[in-house]
Amino acid sequence: MTFEDEDKREDEETPEAAEEATPDAEATPEAEETVEAEETAEAEETPAAEEKPKPKRTRKKATPKADADEAVAEEPVEEAAEEAEAEAEEPAAEDKPKRGRRGSAEVAAKKTRSRRPRPDAEPVFVRAQAKYVRSSPRKARLVVDVIRGKSVEEARAILVHTPRAAAEPVLKVLESAIANAEHNHELLPEELRIHQVMVDEGPTIKRFRPRALGRATKIRKRTSHITINLTNKA
Repeated sequence: MTFEDEDKREDEETPEAAEEATPDAEATPEAEETVEAEETAEAEETPAAEEKPKPKRTRKKATPKADADEAVAEEPVEEAAEEAEAEAEEPAAEDKPKRGRRGSAEVAAKKTRSRRPRPDAEPVFVRAQAKYVRSSPRKARLVVDVIRGKSVEEARAILVHTPRAAAEPVLKVLESAIANAEHNHELLPEELRIHQVMVDEGPTIKRFRPRALGRATKIRKRTSHITINLTNKA
């Protein structure tokens, strides 16, 4: 068998294959038509979606004008009469007592009161104290002993003219006690006298000073606490 015979055989087989392929190609559109027909039939058989009922809108009924008129007419006349009586009973704005800028009339009455206590009242004691005064207790007691039991005016005059360094802090404590009596107890200086005076020893400050042959000597700087008590009892 030669090459020419093989070529002829191949040429003969080719149209047969082409014939076999053509019917398949022609069958393709038919299959598509059948599929479409089946889909349409299924769509016809399926029931349509049920439509949901829409909710009904309810509107509020407007109250007629006649009902409003009836409600107004039903109001009792007695209430109007009671309101008129209540307004008549209330005092006018002009009849009310006028108050001052700081409060009621009690403030004015308080100002008129005397600062002097009653004669039968209990005695009042006022205290003032100065701590860590840079003066020794022995030197301060020499001044304090002079004013013990004196009246405030007399003690003040004595301290002013006393030529001692401790007289100045003692006078300051006395003035502080007088101010406390005036501010806290409303007492006058003329009523006060010195009830008790105390000078207590405070802490000692220690220092050193040089001495001969390279030695050091201790220096004691003493402090004191001065307390004065005043009273209004004669």
